[in-house]
Amino acid sequence: MIVVIGGGPAGRLGAMHLAQAGEEVRLIEQRSIGGQCLHERCMTICALNDIARLIEYARTQKDLGILDSVPTVSYPAIQRRICEVQEKLSSVLDAETRQVGVEVIYGAVGRLEGDRVFVGDEEVRADAVLAATGSRPAIPDIPGTELLGVYTYQTLPTMSDLPRHMVVIGGGVVAAEFAHIFAAFGSDVKIVTRHALLGDLDPKMRSAALRDLTGVGVREQAAVAGIEGAGRVRSVMLADGEELEADAVLLATGLVPRSESLQGLRMGPDGAVVVDSRMRTSVPGVYAAGDVIGPPYLTPAARREGVVAAENILGRDTVMSYEGIPQAMSLRYDYAFAATGEGDGGITLSAPAPAGPGSFWDVAGGWAGLAQVRVDPGTGRLIGAAAAVPGASILLSYIGYLMKRGITVDDFDEIVEVHPSTDGVYGLARYAAGMFKKKNE
Repeated sequence: MIVVIGGGPAGRLGAMHLAQAGEEVRLIEQRSIGGQCLHERCMTICALNDIARLIEYARTQKDLGILDSVPTVSYPAIQRRICEVQEKLSSVLDAETRQVGVEVIYGAVGRLEGDRVFVGDEEVRADAVLAATGSRPAIPDIPGTELLGVYTYQTLPTMSDLPRHMVVIGGGVVAAEFAHIFAAFGSDVKIVTRHALLGDLDPKMRSAALRDLTGVGVREQAAVAGIEGAGRVRSVMLADGEELEADAVLLATGLVPRSESLQGLRMGPDGAVVVDSRMRTSVPGVYAAGDVIGPPYLTPAARREGVVAAENILGRDTVMSYEGIPQAMSLRYDYAFAATGEGDGGITLSAPAPAGPGSFWDVAGGWAGLAQVRVDPGTGRLIGAAAAVPGASILLSYIGYLMKRGITVDDFDEIVEVHPSTDGVYGLARYAAGMFKKKNE
């Protein structure tokens, strides 16, 4: 018997992989299968952002005189419908997981005491364990976070209606995504961040993202002194004395591993379970994967970690590689990035993306997105790519894999692209190939 604790992307994929190999697998999930990705994060952002984009596209076409009005939204209806779809998706995932032979137990807490496994208060026999207990929102140490009207991505579904004034605290991807959504819905939104907003992005990609956040007030290099209100949030007070009106505050201040039920394992200062490249913990026979082992907190990484753990449980030596794993962000356009992990070397080329589905009408405003490649000039290998266009997240999934396999810009000469498309990576790679050929003649 192999016990998997947690039914998110890492645990579910690991459990299915083990069951398909003929192992007896029991998956312990406290609530519904699918994890935070389905119930609070990725899918929720997809649902909300689809509506935000619809409103923005309608606004563009109204400005062009094509449409005569811009729709308004019913936030309670949105939340109700999101829950209905999430329940449907969860039932599909449940059926898919059971179909391959995984036994799923809901409503129970799985925990570890070293190599001893408990389901609730009952100790169960396990030949191996995969701990995939996920993460939870990090709550900053500032006064007022307990007030009504202060939310995290987990509690945001309890917000009854659109706020007039929302303050988003945080400067990463999640902060930008939710700020974009609620600004499109008509709320007055301000972002407060201690550092630069989206400061980890390439400068050109960051500049593109900030275009999508036009209309959102941004306070960078700003510290929050406290959240004010008598029982319910009224404002956010900054350390420099500025007071921002708010009837809703969203804490988008990162994640921390949910590892408190995993006793006896070596952990880092933040509670992340320490694993090696084979997902092995400090306790023999116990493996861990997904958010509980700490960054990068990415669903595709978690899925792969779960499979790597399963392979090693099966005795098939497999090493986890993060090379080429794409990252994404959803604003007015999709933003996606992938790299081989070869540092900051290479030559970077950027260009406007070609207009196509989802961006044709934006050309009137002078903007149809951005594409970027990074190339090793010595070998011609593509070592990085990024795009800010409709469909970028799909494009970078395959580009990331091809980079891992060593694709060169010369190889793009043999690719016949779909047209019309917003893919500017293809054209840039071909341009780079021609540039290097001329240089070497």
